[in-house]
Parts: sequence; C-alpha cells; structure tokens
Amino acid sequence: MTAIDPGLQSLKRQHPEWEPWLAVVQTILRETADPKWDAVVPLRAQIQSKVPLLAEAKLELEKSLLGPFSEQLMRVACRSGTPQMATLKTALDAKLDVFTLFRASLNQDGDRIKEVAVALGADPEAFQAVAVLIPVPFLHACNRHWARSLTASWLEGYCPVCGAWPAFAEVRGIERSRHLRCGRCGGAWQARGLYCFYCGMTDHKELESLVPENSGSNSVIDACTRCRGYVKSFTTLQGSPPDRVILDDLASVELDVAAVEQGYKRPQGAGYFLNVTVAENSAWRGFFA
Repeated sequence: MTAIDPGLQSLKRQHPEWEPWLAVVQTILRETADPKWDAVVPLRAQIQSKVPLLAEAKLELEKSLLGPFSEQLMRVACRSGTPQMATLKTALDAKLDVFTLFRASLNQDGDRIKEVAVALGADPEAFQAVAVLIPVPFLHACNRHWARSLTASWLEGYCPVCGAWPAFAEVRGIERSRHLRCGRCGGAWQARGLYCFYCGMTDHKELESLVPENSGSNSVIDACTRCRGYVKSFTTLQGSPPDRVILDDLASVELDVAAVEQGYKRPQGAGYFLNVTVAENSAWRGFFA
C-alpha cells in the first residue's frame, strides 16, 4: 500500500460514484512516484520576480517517456463508463502527437487542447479533463527538485514552479501562517492576507469569507466580490504532502459547489503562461536555452 492509498480508499467509500474518475487520479499519483521523471527535470533557471521557474523552458524528451503514460491515462479514462469519456478511445486509435499535447497541457493552453480533441473526434471537455493531467508527474518531479530553492519573497497568486492558480490555501499551526497549494505540481508558497490572488484587490470591503453549512469549523471560502474569484481555505496543523493535494482538492468539492452557487468561480487557464516548448530527443534530458 502506498501513502496515497488511504486517501483514495476514503474517497471511494464516501463517493462510490466517483470510482471511475478516481481510477484516473490513482494512475496519475502512482506515476508521480516514478523516478524516471526526476531524470528529465531541467536545470533550474535563475529565480526572477513574478516569473515561475518553468517559464520559457525548452524541453527535449523521449517519446518512449511520454507516449506510454499518455496512452495509459487515456485508456483508464475511456473505461469510466460515461459516454463522454468513451470518446477518448479515438485518441488511442489515432497517432497522437504526444509532444504537442504535452506542451499544450504544460502551458494550460485550453484552446490548443480543444483543437486536438476536435481533430481526434473526442469530446472536448472530457479530453481536456484528462489531458491537463498528463504533465502532473513531470511537474511533481520539478517541485521535488526546486521546492527548497523557493524564497519567502514569492507572494504572487500563481505557483512559483508551474504558474498554476492555487487549488486551495492552508492556514497552518498556531502561527496561522497562510500558504497556497498547487494542484498540478503539489507545491506550496506563502500567501498574503486580505488579498485577492486573482485581481489584486486589497479592500477588505470587497473580500469576504463564506462558511457553508456542514463544511466544518476548519474550512471556509475566501472570495472577491470584484472579480468573483474564490479559493478554498483550510485550517491545519501542517501542510499536506504534495501527493495529497489533488486528493484534498477533490475531498472538498462541496466547497466548490457552494462557491459556484453563490456566483463565484475559479479562473480558467494558468495564472502565468509558461510558453514552454517541447521537442523529441533520443536522450532523456531537459534544458533551458
């Protein structure tokens, strides 16, 4: 049994109807532990203000690394039993350009992912839901290598590793220090108080905390009435391990539902467009120009 199994089993018991999607999540999380992804982490660029570490990276990866995992993920997803997910079988039957898809997924380029889905004849929403997960093992490897080099001066709303918007916030320990968590790479970084991570609003009159019924005393929704963005916030003694972030995000979906019902939403796409390029190479390596 791996460290992630208890969390997955708990979600399966609480939400048996999620089991097909949790099979996809399980595939992702087990892949993140494979050390082969550590071998292709690029050399860390010099940290720049407001620029994630992966920005402008030029990656050269082996097709045998990307192809089998992409196919495995699509295969698990298309067996979920839903008509939309079943359309992903076309991605298995076609010659999928894994480098184009990996690049679009890394950059969170929803328009490009949709174009690939349409060309394959797959349901665009189902295809995108799975495609955006393909870089997760690589991103976790990047976070493992770079987490200790991140400085406390990073206070942007998006992830300092991969530029994604946060999945949720943690208010930790007796110090009540606030940290944001990335649902893609599992990273953590310090967060400002009384601040909208999306639009920069600092007027406390425009910021509110919602406490949905049955959410528990340690969970709130921090929302901005100007941009209508929100982030879930949990009070905890210590931060979740990186491979637990995606599970914690799923386990708190009732907060997302409550936020949407109040007219709030998570922003689409990335907080920072990485503009990563991905090309094929016969050797496993990645580098910055």
